Amino acid sequence: MTLANGPKSAAALFSSLLQSCIGSNAFRQGKSVHHRIIVAPSASPPDLHLSTKLVIFYSHFGDVAAARRVFDGMPHRSVVSWTAMVSAYAKNGWPRDALELFALMLQCGARPNQFTFGSAAKACAGARCARSGEQVHACAAKGRFAGDMFVQSALMDMHLRCGSVADASRLFAEMEWKDVVSWNALIRGFVKRRHYGDALGLFSSMLRDAMVPDHFTFGSALKACGAVSALSNVELIHTYIIKLGYLDEKVVTSSLIDAYAKCRILSSARVIYDSMCEPDLVSSTALISGYSMDRNHSEDAMKLFCKIHQEGLIIDGVLLSSLLAICANIASIKFGAQLHAYMCKKQLMGDAALYNALVDMYAKAGEFSYARRAFDEMPHRNVISWTSLITACGKNGFGEDAVTLFDRMEEDGVKPNEVTFLALLSACSHSGFMNKGIDYFTSMMSKYGINPRVEHYSSAIDLLARGGQLDDAWKLVQKMNAEPNSSMYGAMLGACQVHGNVLLGETAAKNLFSMDPESSVNYAVLANMYAESCLWEDARRTRKLLAETSRGKEVGCSVI
Repeated sequence: MTLANGPKSAAALFSSLLQSCIGSNAFRQGKSVHHRIIVAPSASPPDLHLSTKLVIFYSHFGDVAAARRVFDGMPHRSVVSWTAMVSAYAKNGWPRDALELFALMLQCGARPNQFTFGSAAKACAGARCARSGEQVHACAAKGRFAGDMFVQSALMDMHLRCGSVADASRLFAEMEWKDVVSWNALIRGFVKRRHYGDALGLFSSMLRDAMVPDHFTFGSALKACGAVSALSNVELIHTYIIKLGYLDEKVVTSSLIDAYAKCRILSSARVIYDSMCEPDLVSSTALISGYSMDRNHSEDAMKLFCKIHQEGLIIDGVLLSSLLAICANIASIKFGAQLHAYMCKKQLMGDAALYNALVDMYAKAGEFSYARRAFDEMPHRNVISWTSLITACGKNGFGEDAVTLFDRMEEDGVKPNEVTFLALLSACSHSGFMNKGIDYFTSMMSKYGINPRVEHYSSAIDLLARGGQLDDAWKLVQKMNAEPNSSMYGAMLGACQVHGNVLLGETAAKNLFSMDPESSVNYAVLANMYAESCLWEDARRTRKLLAETSRGKEVGCSVI
């Protein structure tokens, strides 16, 4: 290649070509440009600017190794060169390497700029290393960049990712100037840490400060609204979106659909969806996920899936999981089996969440053998996988299988959670494994450090009561660290009738009458217990109360 103005013009041309390749995502063509640079007649190595551009090029396409080779071959490096390489590591998932290179940069006497500090802070966030972040913060302050808006936003994001909301909020409050990126970083951080009220409060402050939100702001704010079902806030944000002209932004529209769906205003979600020129996977998933929360819209979800499938939209595991959840809720084995066939055809079987939804669907449809087969075919199982099948075993009367599965789960090193133990206790209760169930209840606290919820106590009390250990069951009712509910007293009353413990049965009945005086079933059980114990007068008196309780109730009827 010969140019009138010599090597400098050639370097400028190559740099321009590399920038075009970055802009058009043309990796292969960019590598060809690099090859031309190497074999160019000038024979001299690329100048500083061109070498830095090559580092940026390879970084853009994620080829960090190639970027480092170019960087290591540079005879001289500027702050831009160092920053480009630190940024390459930070944004491509190599945070430790980014921090090591940043330390080397300081050792070599190079002086970082605000972009270097920003990339280093991003690396600290990626490594979840708050201590390194504090050191970067100190270096930035020493270099008089601590007040730079770009550096402060990066440091704030670092504190948020490391879990320190307080430090991020303090840094935000200390910022003299705040741009939309700064506001977005803190709002997004609040949402990720599930501080939804704080996120919406900050969004309101942003509006009061006359800061104009962008599509990222709206996305985070709507996610917070959906999480707390703040419909009035969703409607207000919807107004701002229309006013600022962001309704054509797909990320905003999808967030709006998701927020309305989570607030159970599915009609509004559907209107927005139908107004989109080309609904994408994200918006379709948001609407179908909303439909999955309401049984009355199950058919709408299935019709929408058929529609987007016919239109050739690529379906992913998240959307299929929502559809399988709908099939599980309405026990639609036919449509669920069709989805399973689709998954096999499209080879979408590597997703653990999708497998879990499949197991749950078959289990709730009563097809335990298919649920077991889907479980056995899973390449990787998490705690949800094991819990789903243990639950299925319990509900289908396979208590021994539930116990065996739990033992296998422990052998595989998967730590059970509180839902696992709830499913296990229920399976033991329905299969009569009293001693085994109580052992699990004890190990839940002693071995795994899980504090029992009311539901765990209820299952344990039911286990003891069914096994005839009424005194132990009653002691557990009295010493539990939560208020006993009607299901516990109901289990006690039923067991007292079976085992003829009138005194304890009367105590349980009195508590039930105070909780739900109009429930006739409790009077009926108590009356039957008296009759079976030959306490005829008590039985007659209780039946009279039963008749008075039942009087005035609407008589049941049948459509048959």
